[in-house]
This record gives sequence, structure tokens and C-alpha cells, in this order.
Amino acid sequence: MSVEIIEGDLTPNDGKYAIVVGRWNAFVVESLLEGAVDSLTRHGVEPENITVVRCPGAMEIPLVAPVSYTHLTLPTTPY
Repeated sequence: MSVEIIEGDLTPNDGKYAIVVGRWNAFVVESLLEGAVDSLTRHGVEPENITVVRCPGAMEIPLVAPVSYTHLTLPTTPY
């Protein structure tokens, strides 16, 4: 019996990536954040193209994510 292994091939473009995390449960969130950043960089994304956005907790993530998208896609924003 053999194990079938299916692997994806992430080929990043020159885009920008945002990771939105809550600050509430830092013990868990920091490990997840490190894993996400590590995965992106191992697949060829330059660290300067990764933005980490922190919000108070999980309830605020749906409110912060669209603002993060706007901030990353517009050439100049008043932040």
C-alpha cells in the first residue's frame, strides 16, 4: 500500500499580501502568524510584500480586512 501525496505549487506574483490577526489570544495567534509568514516566504514572496495588520480580536477581523485590502491596492492612502 502506498500513500498518495498531493502538493500544490504556489507561484507568487508581484502582488502584496496582508495577514490580519487578532491580538486577543497571542499565544496561539503568534504561532499561526509565524507559520503564515514562513509559508509565504518559503514560496518566494518577498518579506517587503507582506503586511501584518493587528486588530483587537477575532470579532474585528471582518471590519479590518476590507480596509487592509484598500490600503494595499491604492497607491497612496492617508494612514
